[in-house]
Amino acid sequence: MGVDVLLGLQWGDEGKGKVVDVLTPAYDVVARFQGGPNAGHTIEFEGKKFVLHTIPSGIFNPDCINLIGNGVIIDPSILLKEIKTLEASGVSVVKNLYVSRKAHLILPSHRLIDAASESSKGLQKIGSTLKGIGPTYTDKTARNGLRVGDVFGSDFLEKYNALKNKHLQLVSQFGFDYSEHLIDGLRFESYEQLWFDSLELLKKLNHVDSEYFINDLLQSGKNILAEGAQGSLLDVDFGSYPYVTSSNTTIAGVCSGLGIAPGKIGKVYGIFKAYCTRVGSGPFPTELHDADGANMREIGHEFGSTTGRPRRCGWLDIPALQYAIMLNGVTDLIMMKADVLDGFQKIRVALAYEFEGKQFNYLPFDSTEGKLLPVYTDIEGWKCNVTELKEKDGLPSELEKYIQFIEKEVKTPVTIVSTGPDRTQIVYR
Repeated sequence: MGVDVLLGLQWGDEGKGKVVDVLTPAYDVVARFQGGPNAGHTIEFEGKKFVLHTIPSGIFNPDCINLIGNGVIIDPSILLKEIKTLEASGVSVVKNLYVSRKAHLILPSHRLIDAASESSKGLQKIGSTLKGIGPTYTDKTARNGLRVGDVFGSDFLEKYNALKNKHLQLVSQFGFDYSEHLIDGLRFESYEQLWFDSLELLKKLNHVDSEYFINDLLQSGKNILAEGAQGSLLDVDFGSYPYVTSSNTTIAGVCSGLGIAPGKIGKVYGIFKAYCTRVGSGPFPTELHDADGANMREIGHEFGSTTGRPRRCGWLDIPALQYAIMLNGVTDLIMMKADVLDGFQKIRVALAYEFEGKQFNYLPFDSTEGKLLPVYTDIEGWKCNVTELKEKDGLPSELEKYIQFIEKEVKTPVTIVSTGPDRTQIVYR
């Protein structure tokens, strides 16, 4: 029995939340292994829409254990808001939610550092969500961080104040006046009080030594699905650095973020959109600045589920997809948002890049924004509404040809196709 993994193969926002929700009935456990509230996993069903930032997407199944692993970073105030929103909609959360004692905490002052750092970059902004993600992971690797298990120590407040004061000194070095800066609509002192109030709920959740917890579940024969956040092209090591997130979003993050051995990995589900999107700065070779890109954004409702920022849109990038499949050892591909391309007469796919007069089909070390020119091939669009499709035989022949073309190029099967936002709009191939 292995741990199956579901992760994004592009720049995030691929639709992982929906797919986890769809797959959850086959699993006893869903475990988040990295990232923090910069993630936004959207799930729609029965006319309701939910956006999860920290809680695993298996929470809607009352029989499923949901684990926030040690590789995840937690802002107690955001977690409390998320729990309250779910419970107000009739979703039972606390009973089935488990939190690793080794998960690191996002402090209010981490969010100040994030804002000060991003402000200082001017035109070189990386597109941070300003949730304190980078500064928290920085403290983790610098061995300064505070973890969930620390909140029960008698010296927690002392540790908290020492780290906060260190952060405030750093903020002052940026020349950042935080007295007027708002965090989720609140000034620092008010947000800090909310944070401490929220910490009281965090203390009441189920806390576990997650590496033992998940391995015991695995040993007892439980089916486990590891849920990733963001996307492979945002990986801190293998993404378009420095325009990346601060964690390992690829398969390696599963082992370090949950405490399982590499040999325990089973199926690897890789999710990608039928086209590409990206939020924030960074290279995006197939980005469109024309009517096609605007149509993708409008039809696909391409606005960040965490920040609300409009997403940059473009055609599918095969070299980038091949790269992500290689890094993750993907066994099954899941194509999302096929319905967004319903009205397109022609669909373009990038098969290679041109750079300084040379053509190649891999991502180079320096993929500087605007310098890689995509080499396209055109494919006939299906020009019909696929949102009502449920069975394989119902796929339009042009859509089937598009899928088969992708499979041939990346040498990996597409086993699931999403034809709309609802959990029922799924076609198994």
